[in-house]
Amino acid sequence: MTAVEKIEEQLASLRIAKRSALSEEPAYVLDVDVSNPAQSESSRLVAVSCSNKSIRVYNRETLNFLREYSSQSGVLNGVRFAHACDSVLFSACSDGTVRCWDIRLATQQATQVFSGYPSNVFISFDVSCNDLIICAGTEKVEKDAFLVFWDARGITNCASATREPLGVYSESHNDDITKICFHPVKPNSVASGSTDGLVNVFDINKDNEDDALISTCNSDSSVSFIGWSGKDYKEVYCVTHDEGFCWWDIAQLDTEESITLLHVLDVRDAVCIENDTLNYLVGGLYHEKADKLFLLGGTSTGNIHLLGCGTDGLSLVGSLCGGHSATVRSFCWNPADESLVTGGEDAQLLLWKPGAVERSLTKKTSLKIASSVQKRVRVHNSSLKSRKK
Repeated sequence: MTAVEKIEEQLASLRIAKRSALSEEPAYVLDVDVSNPAQSESSRLVAVSCSNKSIRVYNRETLNFLREYSSQSGVLNGVRFAHACDSVLFSACSDGTVRCWDIRLATQQATQVFSGYPSNVFISFDVSCNDLIICAGTEKVEKDAFLVFWDARGITNCASATREPLGVYSESHNDDITKICFHPVKPNSVASGSTDGLVNVFDINKDNEDDALISTCNSDSSVSFIGWSGKDYKEVYCVTHDEGFCWWDIAQLDTEESITLLHVLDVRDAVCIENDTLNYLVGGLYHEKADKLFLLGGTSTGNIHLLGCGTDGLSLVGSLCGGHSATVRSFCWNPADESLVTGGEDAQLLLWKPGAVERSLTKKTSLKIASSVQKRVRVHNSSLKSRKK
C-alpha cells in the first residue's frame, strides 16, 4: 500500500470521537481553529466563531465548553490561534477591528485591538506563521477593497492598547476580499481571494504593492476558500461560491509550462457519489506526509464527503455520515493525530478520529436556527449549478 493509499484509508475511517453539548443559545458554527499546543498534546484548544456574534472556546480532546466571548459589536469573520502561544486568540469583526484575546484571563475584554480605517468592514483575516503580521480583507466600499496589515509583535505585554495599521494594499482586488491565507512556512508570503475571481499572491517584504504582487490567478468565479499545497507549499488552490475548484503551481510562473494544475467548473457534476449527492464545498486540506490535496464538501443534511485531488481530476475518498444534521460550514484538520474538527448550521462541533467509537449522543435532529446575520454570511449558491460550461 502506498503512502497516499494509506492516508486515504485513514481519512475514510474517520469516525465521531466527541460531540459538543448544545449551548443554551444554539448558533451556526461559522469558523473553527485548533491551537498548537505550547506544552503538551492535552493542552489543545478549539475556538469557534458563531452566528450570534460570540466566540466559544473548547477543550480539543473532550469538546467540553471552557469559555465564551460575547456581545461583539459586529459580525465575526474568523478566529485564529497564535502559532507559538496557545493562549492567544485572534478574531476579525465587521466593525473594522481585529481583536486579540488572552484566554487565560477571566476578562471579557480583548487584550489588544487592531483597528482599521473608518470605512473598513473586515470579512477575512489571517496571522503570519511567525505571529508577526496580521492581515485582514475588507468588503468593497465604493470602488475600493483593501488588504490591511498590522504589526502583531508584543501582543501579550501591552494590554488594552489600540494599534493602527502598518499600511494597506488597495489596487489588486476590485471586489470583496473573502479569504486571506498566509504561507505555512514563509511569513512574508500571503495569498488573497476575492469575489472578483482573483487569487493573488504577495511578497510583503517588497516596498510597494506593485512589486509585492507575485502572481494573479483567475478562477473566473467568486472565491470562497483558498489554501496552499504541494512540496514546499508552492501551489495555491481555491474553491468558489458556485462549487468550482482551481489549482495552480506558482513554481511554474517563470517557465513555459501552464501554471493550472486543474480547473473544475462545478465539482457537483464532476464527482459521482453512490447513494448520495454533493451539494457544496467547504474547503481544502493539504496532507504533507502523503503530498496530497483533499477537498471537503457535503450535503444539506450534514453528510461530509472527502475528495482526493489529482491533475487528472477529483475522486471520492470517503464519506463521514451520522454526525451533522445540517450544512457543515467549517473544519480544521490536525495532521499530528489525523483528526478532523467540524462545525455546522446544526450548532454542533464534532471531533472525528480514525476508527473512533462515539460513546454518547446519537445524531441530533436538524436545528432551524433563526440567525439575524444569515443575510450577511455568504452561502453557497445552488442556483448556479446550471451555469454554462
